[in-house]
Amino acid sequence: MNTKMEEILRYAVEHKASDVHLISDVSPKIRVNGELLDVFGFEKVGNEIISEMVLSLLTEKQLEIFKKEKELDFSFEAVDIRFRANVYLQKDTPSCALRLISSEIPTFEELNIPNILRDFTKYKQGFVLVTGPTGHGKSTTVAALLEEINRSIGGHIVTIEDPVEYLIKPEKAIISQREMGGDTNSFSLALRSCLRQDPNVVFLGEMRDLESTSSALTIAETGHLVFSVLHTNSAAQTVDRIVDQFPSGSKDQIRVQLATVITAIVSQRLVPAIDGSRIPVFEILIATPAVRNVIREGKTFMIDNIIQTSSDAGMISFDTYMTKLVLEGKVTEEVAMTYAANAIELQSKLRRQKL
Repeated sequence: MNTKMEEILRYAVEHKASDVHLISDVSPKIRVNGELLDVFGFEKVGNEIISEMVLSLLTEKQLEIFKKEKELDFSFEAVDIRFRANVYLQKDTPSCALRLISSEIPTFEELNIPNILRDFTKYKQGFVLVTGPTGHGKSTTVAALLEEINRSIGGHIVTIEDPVEYLIKPEKAIISQREMGGDTNSFSLALRSCLRQDPNVVFLGEMRDLESTSSALTIAETGHLVFSVLHTNSAAQTVDRIVDQFPSGSKDQIRVQLATVITAIVSQRLVPAIDGSRIPVFEILIATPAVRNVIREGKTFMIDNIIQTSSDAGMISFDTYMTKLVLEGKVTEEVAMTYAANAIELQSKLRRQKL
């Protein structure tokens, strides 16, 4: 690895960054608590130097793939920590975005994850989706759920990722972690073959297309517990996104299939906390008979109302969860209003709680 690159990675680790960005003609950046900051001691980096730094991360095989595809996802270990990397071209110059991944999977308590999510690890079969924008902790939440199964329940956990992020150390469970490109050539092939690997739990890193989505639903339908992530902002949007991937003639069938296998949809977003860190805000949908019926009938516009009125079943809306964080003194009212799904409704909730 290039010595300059190693220096930047060490700086990122020392400053508890979540991400590193290397792009030509700007100084290297790190992201700390959601904010992009300069790497001290580095000025703007020209094309030749940035190319040398970025390409020093690649093996010969990865370099061949990158030259052909012009972008590449992979993971690697350096300076005693694991990184997820995306290398790409911009203005015909190699650039990269790196995500720092802790060597230890954080606990529920460390991640401020509500305890009800622990219940989802106890199911023998079903489909649990964790959704939210890029960079808002979805993979870390799923890793915590898988680690809970590994420590407390056992079985065979199969993950199919691009790339593998958190390395799960076998405890009660046995672990098969498969990486795109290195261990398998496609999500759909890996999903089909995993049924022959005697899994109890399957984690699909991302449902990218119709084929992988269809395979994930089928695996859940055949009696396995499946976890996956999607880049959507709410439970209702998640259902629509899944169904919309399929041709018009099969949408009704997919609604029935999804309604049958779905266990929960957890939407999350990281927002600035009062202590300077970032804290997750959750929307939780649990597949009650009412939820399954709404999905089956294609009435996703009713999902938000079901969440609002089903707190006794463990459901909670994004704005209700945000209200809770404000009242606990973890998030300011200004931040809450900025990130609210419905600012007027959130303000009303806060007023009622303060009375």
